[in-house]
Parts: sequence; structure tokens; C-alpha cells
Amino acid sequence: MSDSRTRTETDSMGQVQVPTHALYGAQTQRAVNNFPLSGICMARDFIRALGLVKSACAFASAELGMLEPKMAAAIGEAADKISRGTYYKHFPVDVFQTGSGTSSNMNANEVIAKLAAELVDHSVHPNDHVNMSQSSNDVIPTCIHLSAALMLHDRLLPALDHLARLIEIRAVELAGVVKTGRTHLMDAMPVTFGQELSGWLTQIRQSQQRLESVQPRLHRLAIGGTAVGTGVNTPIGFAELVCAELSRKTGLAFHPADNHFEALSCQDTAVELSGQLKTLAVALIKICNDLRWANSGPLAGLADLSLPALQPGSSIMPGKINPVVPEAVAMACTQVIGNDSCVTLAGQSGNFQLNVMLPLVAHNLIQSLELLTNSALLLANKAINGFVVNTERIDQTLARNPMLVTALNRAIGYEQGAAIARQAYADKRPLLEVAQEVTGMDEAELRRLLDPRKLTGVKPNS
Repeated sequence: MSDSRTRTETDSMGQVQVPTHALYGAQTQRAVNNFPLSGICMARDFIRALGLVKSACAFASAELGMLEPKMAAAIGEAADKISRGTYYKHFPVDVFQTGSGTSSNMNANEVIAKLAAELVDHSVHPNDHVNMSQSSNDVIPTCIHLSAALMLHDRLLPALDHLARLIEIRAVELAGVVKTGRTHLMDAMPVTFGQELSGWLTQIRQSQQRLESVQPRLHRLAIGGTAVGTGVNTPIGFAELVCAELSRKTGLAFHPADNHFEALSCQDTAVELSGQLKTLAVALIKICNDLRWANSGPLAGLADLSLPALQPGSSIMPGKINPVVPEAVAMACTQVIGNDSCVTLAGQSGNFQLNVMLPLVAHNLIQSLELLTNSALLLANKAINGFVVNTERIDQTLARNPMLVTALNRAIGYEQGAAIARQAYADKRPLLEVAQEVTGMDEAELRRLLDPRKLTGVKPNS
């Protein structure tokens, strides 16, 4: 007899006690009991994909005459509610579970069966009805691709476009501002802020292109392969109908995998996507480091620019302001790089007809997509959009930049140029003044040759 807090549920292994309020059943509860590892549940975006897949499968089964229309409609309605996140609290299974993700698949099957039964007023079986023509082995890989495809298309790519547009706006705005270039963190030939930002812009645009190149493979789904890739217990046309319904629901073009044995046994596309996310993370860290160095100071650092002051920077030093957004974004991107290592190692865990680290792949891939989406927006809105160039500071350092002497190489040679640079630096005098003194060249000619803007390669009217 169950007490007031639990009820008795039964599966093929016997009875198990389940919380009274829970919509799930015995198999989910066994997973909760068996895997108390992290307290981290499968991500909302993954559960959303599960709901979408279950709804599409019910539709396909009805279309093929495998499932009674009223029951299919009830399953579809319940699954759609799952996809909207209505019952997310009823998905308690830990990420670190059985490697096929069977526990999460059964979690969805049990919750949907419970909800659908209330709609049709008779029993709905989680395996026979909700899981009809499916296996965890094709459902979970399908959900990995589906969740990643939706996050990439709906969130990350638009966020990167927003970041790129803001960088481009600032690059145009600062196109005429000349600053000291730096290599090895040491003074180098001058560049404009616009040129420096154009490098950032190209990094982001190329990251977009790399991510877009993965989409055709990401839109190929494992559904229809069932247990080992042969499609056992699945009627002809089922996979095509599921993909068509998912395409209708999401607005993206999904298709059955070209080879279901590949789709079940490996996660190469997830590894590919994760690698491109890592590349984006590296690009964002580079931009963050440039911002942090350029913002350093305000007195003893470079102080080329000032980032927006967002919060006090110290619990002990009054008035200190830190570059908190680039720091936070760099940390998030470092996590993405770690996630990529995890996805890579998980991708190696395909044995014969199945990869057995699917939940881990899903967790890390989704987290990386979310972190990079939020990082791009944060960096754009609270760093790129608001930094102010310290023109007085950069003009002062530019005028004393000994590396400008490089422009005189053809006229005076490398050795004499090096001597002038050393003397200007040692005497703390403008380079032009020392160069005129040493070479006896005409001041007007020296000013022409040492004009920082000319040395950037920017045309006078650009």
C-alpha cells in the first residue's frame, strides 16, 4: 500500500514507488534512483526537442494507419505541451545516465502517456503507443541534432549577426582614429581603430560561415533507424513523414539520415559542430583580450579605450572599475573549449551500432550553444556598443612611437633607423625631432614620411 507521498507503478521489472505528484512512471523513477550523480537534468532545449519528436512521430503513425487518430492527437497534444516546457519539472533524470539516453526517452514516453490518457479517458502505453516505431537509439540522436539545429538557427546565428553589425558600426565610426599597433604586446606600426575592429568583424563573420556549413548535416536525422539502424518495427515512409512534420513545426528543412547506421553509431556531426563552436569561442576570447588590454589602466596601463563602467570592481579598493564583461565572456568561452574536449571524447564512444555517451554530447553541445549565444549578445551590448576611445592618450603615445622610424628604412637604412628609435625612446623625445637632428632631412619631408595615418595604408579621403 502506498503512503500519502508515493504511489506504486509497475514496469517489466516489477513494482517501484513513485512520488504521487509525478507524471512519470516506474522507468523514470528507476533512473532517478540509479543515477544520483550530478543533480543536473537534461537541458530544456533537449526536452523541447523530445516533445517535438514525439509529436511528429504520433502524427506519422496516424498517417500510416498505425495509431488510432484520436489517440495520436492526444499524444501529439501532450507532446506539444512538453515541447513548450510546460512540464519540465517532470523530467528529473540526470545527464549522467545510461549512455543511449533510454531513461530520458522513457521519461518522455511516460509523461506523455499520462497526459494523453487524461485526454482520451483510457490507458495510453508509453512503449506501445508513445514510442511506436521508435527506439531510444534513434530518438536521442535525433533530439541532439534537432535541439542543436534550432538553437543554432534561432539563437546563435542571429546573436552573432547582431555582434558583427555592432562591430561594423564601430569600425566605420572609428575608421579615421589612428593608434599605435602592437605586436608581442610591444609598440609597432600604427593602425586605425577601424582596421583593428575589421579583424574582429572578419573573425565573427567567418565563424558564422563555418557554423552555417554544418547545417546540412545537422538537419539529417536518425529517426527511422530504431534499434540498430535497420529500421525494425518501422513502416516504410515513417522517417520521411516525421521529418516533414518537424520541418512544418520548426520552419527548418529536416530530412532522414542518408545512412541510419552512421546516424546511430557515431556523433561525427555533433563533434564537427562542437569544433566550430570552439573556434568561435577562441575568436571571442581574442576580442575580449584585446578589449581588456586596451582598457587597462587608467593610469598605469594602455588606456587606449574605456569600457562602460558597470559595477564596482573591488571589495577593498574604492573607485576601481574592472572589465567585467570581457572577463565573463572569456570564462564562458573557456567552458565551451572544455565542452568541446568532452564532446570529442564522447564522440569516440561509438561501439558497433550505437554511441553510448549521447546524453553527455547533448548536454555539452547545448550548453556551448547557449553560452556562446549569450556571450555574443553581452559582448555586443555591454562592451562593443559602449566603449569610448581615449583620443588624447593614443595621440600622445602615437607621437612618441619609435617604431614610426620604419617608414624611413628606404631613405636611411635599418641600422640608422634603429639608432634613431633607441635615442628617441631613451631621451623621451618625439621621433620626428630626433630623426631631423640625426639625418638633417627636411622637416616637411619627414612629416610626410612619418605621418601615422599614411602609414596605416588608409587613403586620405577614406
